[in-house]
Amino acid sequence: MSPPTKPYARRWQALAVLAMSLLIVSVDNTILNVALPTIRTELDATSSQLQWIVDGYLLAFAVLLLIAGSLGDRFGRKKALTFGLVVFGVGSLFAAGAPGTTQLIASRALMGIGAAAIMPTTLSILTNIFPDDERPKAIAIWAAVAGMGIAIGPTTGGWLIEHFDWSSIFLVNIPIVVVGLVAGAYLIPESRDPEPKALDFPGAGLSIAGLTAIVWGLIEASERGWTDSKILGAFAIGSAILALFVMWERHTSHPMLDVSVFRNLRFSAASLSVGFVFFALMGVVYFLTTYLQSVMGYSALDAGIRMLPVAVGMISATKLSVVLTEKIGTKIVVAIGMSTVASALYVISTCGVDTGYGRVALALGMLGTGMSLAMSPATESIMGSLPKAKAGIGSAMNDVVREVGGTLGVAVLGSVLASSYGGSMDDEAVAGLPTDAAEAASDSVGGAHDVAAQIGGEAAARLTHLADSAFVDAMSTTATLATAVALFGALVALLFLPSRAPSADSEIPVEALPEPAAA
Repeated sequence: MSPPTKPYARRWQALAVLAMSLLIVSVDNTILNVALPTIRTELDATSSQLQWIVDGYLLAFAVLLLIAGSLGDRFGRKKALTFGLVVFGVGSLFAAGAPGTTQLIASRALMGIGAAAIMPTTLSILTNIFPDDERPKAIAIWAAVAGMGIAIGPTTGGWLIEHFDWSSIFLVNIPIVVVGLVAGAYLIPESRDPEPKALDFPGAGLSIAGLTAIVWGLIEASERGWTDSKILGAFAIGSAILALFVMWERHTSHPMLDVSVFRNLRFSAASLSVGFVFFALMGVVYFLTTYLQSVMGYSALDAGIRMLPVAVGMISATKLSVVLTEKIGTKIVVAIGMSTVASALYVISTCGVDTGYGRVALALGMLGTGMSLAMSPATESIMGSLPKAKAGIGSAMNDVVREVGGTLGVAVLGSVLASSYGGSMDDEAVAGLPTDAAEAASDSVGGAHDVAAQIGGEAAARLTHLADSAFVDAMSTTATLATAVALFGALVALLFLPSRAPSADSEIPVEALPEPAAA
């Protein structure tokens, strides 16, 4: 048995750099949303182009996570983080100066490539520099930052758009990238798999192709419909390719991902819990921002500020999640967290047209608290079930589950919301309107408000009332569905997630991390 090694001395300072790097990635998932109306006007963008300005980033990000984590394990996680920050920064510069939508979409995809290198690397470095007794607290901070970014994004974006032009939402990344690169050079030590195997090129290709088909189908399903032949074909092809990926990884001598790890319930059940959390979170953020702006009448900045109780709840419960996990175990804490998320979603389902913000704030605070309780121990369970030498691919798998869960949440809950709203806006609701105006009013509550602003008078008041009522009813239906998903996640945790790690880990020994060179 090897003697214990001294923990890396500057691990907490390094965590600050990792958290800052993670924050720009998670913020970028939502900061763009409030700028889309301005970009539509400035660049004369179509609805389809706007969608791909958002989704180009998401697609590149999600499909490259596994290969990025694997390469980080092999060539060095600090190198991967540095590469990711540089690419993310260059993509941000190109996006800020994009003269048209094609260039902006390409720049966003470049940012997604950088993000795919950054996000799994932050967690894998964290896992390697913190000793076992401190790792749960460090991961709790990591998980809180990851969730906070999603809530902070709309606020930051709203403030920047109100004071500057749309390019500022990309330029703000540059100083953070520079600080991350400089501080990381001195504070973050290098680590890698001490026994790397040959690169698994077939596995990498299959994972990228399969995830591309699945994520593309999820993105396009809300626009084309879930029964569209291209969507069904994408899901079928993606599933088949991923099945081939699993078969290849099981039989190759140098797998990119050891799929046998899914037999470990600490890994698989915790991964499902993380997926359920982000399904609920991203779906809720998707329709709550619309509720706050269109129904409650807040500006983009005010609506963003009113999403902050999510972040407050996450920060407040960070330490609590660590303490509770130590006392009562992962299973119960994750189940409590998922149940709290479900309770928050139920509260949201009771909101109406004239509901005050207090109820929304309560629900958002509960949502953040529940997410912190569920995510921190679940993420620790995922990373603790793998040897530290494979931390990069383990972190990447955690991030893939998060991204696919969030994308699925937006796609499924968004489709339910749109379908329910459109069904409530029947012919009587839009009677007397021109065909184009009727279609716009039936398509979204924002479209109905735009039409109402044009027609004025009693007809406008009537249309606004009917549209708000239809949206609130649709939101209630959608939140109820999300509540059921969160409760199912709690049940999965109770039935399958072990309370404690095994007494003896089968971790591959890792050499002590060297101190970085002095400045």
